[in-house]
Amino acid sequence: MTDLDARYGLGLAQGVNRLVNYNPLWPEAYAEEAARIGAALGHLALGVEHYGSTAVPGLRAKPILDILIGVADIGDGLRLIEPMAALGYDYAGGQGIPDHHIFGRGKARTHLAHVVVHGGDQWVRSLRFRDRLRSEPKVRDAYERLKRDLAAVATTRGDYTAGKSAFIEQVCRPGA
Repeated sequence: MTDLDARYGLGLAQGVNRLVNYNPLWPEAYAEEAARIGAALGHLALGVEHYGSTAVPGLRAKPILDILIGVADIGDGLRLIEPMAALGYDYAGGQGIPDHHIFGRGKARTHLAHVVVHGGDQWVRSLRFRDRLRSEPKVRDAYERLKRDLAAVATTRGDYTAGKSAFIEQVCRPGA
């Protein structure tokens, strides 16, 4: 973990589920990292977005900055391995998530970058969920309650993530 990561309150040991209060410095941390990623990936990154709980003001979150990187074709994710490694990211494959390439930074994770097709289903769904949480306090509060309950009982991060999936699907359903 760098001093900058500590300043922003980022970093979570592997296997730990812990939520912290929203940090108003997280958008600044995202902007700095997005600039680094954009410079390293150049034309391969068609879009870079801050998403996940750290992108939602007022929402408790795991202190890991989630970044969405859009590429033209999902196969392009493999072309990002070297430039992302130069930024300190490890390639983690898809982690069982279809049409994703995932990169994590730090032994105690400070950043997770998900590479998906820009404008594709995963891109649209991820940003739709973020935007609903930002604009609808009742949805944000219900999600926080679910996350708090899951963090208390989930034995792995995979269990924690799986426990959120039905809620996310419901919120992302068109017309929901």
